[in-house]
Amino acid sequence: MTLLIIRHAESVENADKYLGFYQDPRPYNGAAAHHISRSLVGLTPRGFRQARWLAKTLPDLVRHEPRVYTSTYRRAIDTAAIALPSLPAGWPQQTSLLDEQHYGDATYMTKRELYDTYPELAEDRRQRKHIWTAPGGGESLATGVTQRAADFTALARTALRTPCAVIAFTHHTAAIALRALLEDLPLPEILAEERKGKLPNAAILQYALHGERFTRTAITTPPPL
Repeated sequence: MTLLIIRHAESVENADKYLGFYQDPRPYNGAAAHHISRSLVGLTPRGFRQARWLAKTLPDLVRHEPRVYTSTYRRAIDTAAIALPSLPAGWPQQTSLLDEQHYGDATYMTKRELYDTYPELAEDRRQRKHIWTAPGGGESLATGVTQRAADFTALARTALRTPCAVIAFTHHTAAIALRALLEDLPLPEILAEERKGKLPNAAILQYALHGERFTRTAITTPPPL
């Protein structure tokens, strides 16, 4: 049985990160920034083309009827809608288990603003990013995101007991947490790998379930579009 983990296609935030979203000083508070990130940030024209590429690619990777899940963020929902436009009623299903890491009051803060505002968090953010907990109701990669990833992995494992495929449209940090669990790798090792080359938008991580164990069988990335 097949599990596909897909990072959403390129969003406006990805393309214009340091020009529009990370202004210094930030022109809005953390709650407003999180609402913008969750509900307003859509795909770029390139992201639309990546999602269309997914629509052509996914049928060759999925042999059984798919059960499709997305995060509750617009950019993941839009990617799924373009990539899989003809799903049965009730699919895809949105789940917060696949959401981006919640950065709380630090959402869209530049590093300068973050370190100036929360100096007590600076060392963890610089040296131990996986355990850094975002201030103001945010979460860490090692606990909050990883727990959500574990819950989704359990959901996928249960679904795959019947002949089907599970497809998850998610985000960069959630994909890191899922990789750590599915491939039994420590988070610092994956983060070190990501510093050399970040998982591209619209990349597909493909896993096969044998018994209770997942094995990564392939990674498929979109061509330059």
